[in-house]
Amino acid sequence: MDFMLLTQNSTPIFKYIVKLLGLIMNGIFEFLNLIGIPNIGLSIILFTIVIYLLLMPLTIKQQKFSKLQVRMNPEIQAIQAKYKGKQDQASMLAMNQETKAIYAKYGVSPSGSCVQLLIQMPILFALYRVIYAMPAYVTKIGEAFGVLADKIMQAANGVEEVKALSSAVYFSKNFDIAGNTRNAIIDTLNKTSTLDMAALSEKFGLADLTYNGSLILTNGSEKGLIDVYNNFLGLNIGNSPMDTMKTAFAAGNYLLLAGAIAIPVLAAVTQWLNYKLMPQPATNDDKKKKQQPSNDTAEAMQQSMKMMNTLMPVMSAWFCLTLPAGMGLYWVIGAVVRSIQQVAINKHIDKMDIDAEIEKNVEKYKEKLKKQGIDPAKLQAAARTNTKNITSKTTASKRPERTDEEKAEDIRKATEYYSKNAKPGSLAAKANMVKQYNEKK
Repeated sequence: MDFMLLTQNSTPIFKYIVKLLGLIMNGIFEFLNLIGIPNIGLSIILFTIVIYLLLMPLTIKQQKFSKLQVRMNPEIQAIQAKYKGKQDQASMLAMNQETKAIYAKYGVSPSGSCVQLLIQMPILFALYRVIYAMPAYVTKIGEAFGVLADKIMQAANGVEEVKALSSAVYFSKNFDIAGNTRNAIIDTLNKTSTLDMAALSEKFGLADLTYNGSLILTNGSEKGLIDVYNNFLGLNIGNSPMDTMKTAFAAGNYLLLAGAIAIPVLAAVTQWLNYKLMPQPATNDDKKKKQQPSNDTAEAMQQSMKMMNTLMPVMSAWFCLTLPAGMGLYWVIGAVVRSIQQVAINKHIDKMDIDAEIEKNVEKYKEKLKKQGIDPAKLQAAARTNTKNITSKTTASKRPERTDEEKAEDIRKATEYYSKNAKPGSLAAKANMVKQYNEKK
């Protein structure tokens, strides 16, 4: 796995997602180059907007699930409170059946939000990869750096000089991979600061190198392609804000200093705003007003969320201070886009008839059960019957303890609905065949 290589990612499955997003990024950069503004910063902004718009349907689905979950939680918590401290098999079975009945009522799956997250996470990681390794996916940037790498490799001690740079520490292992020296140099050059690049240019005569008739590096009289690509509102996208702040402070360029500080500050603010706009779990005061049962797990999760809301903005600021400014720009733009999306989604969901949505989900869930050979009406009836049996059993303290055979018979009756009216070929029908075979034996 070449996680740190600037050459295209080769991790199974993941590499195809990265390659697809790389094609989108390359297309955006080529378009900007065609209209005369080939700029990495602007490409990152457009790229981030495009990707988050493509993810919009998944985001809406996830928020709908969150809204339904708020309605479900009091009922789920009531069931948990009802069976609190009961560890016998019959009670656990009854609790599971009642919980499933609640999910069936609202027509959602217990893993509903996880599916959307599992789809989104690889895409977001791949998006980070593309922005981090722009020369690997944007042809013009990669080829421009490639010309510099070829010149350095021709020098007697060129590779050793590059390996001595501070930016090479992240890619040191890549220099030892056979046939990968050129890529490792491009890795390093892409993360090299302006000062180090100027030193390399002077030492190896890189100032006069051209790509497609244009200078690659600035030589004093003419701006080079790398600087044109990386310059965004006066900031070098390839440098970290921390390095830029040091350079700007030493040169007395306070406007550049303010721009470098703005990136981590904006990252923290936008991240904080993001969390504020997301649907929040009910507080303890809300529970008291609605007379909902308390739940230790829910309260622990609420405390964890508060902690994350505090830590994430601070972590965002630190990452954006130390990583290249291009990553910070992506972080800020991504948070802004998510905030705008969240406002729009919140308005959409607030106008939504939640009861009609629940009814629609219930019908979908019933159809799904029918396809599996399960009668939804009998499923709900079995859950209700089993609940009554369990309740009467636990409340009747004087009743003699039931034998293992009687308990097994209760469980058999509670699950009997699976084997009735099963569609031929379904899982329920196969379970019925096994059951009949066991009974004959």
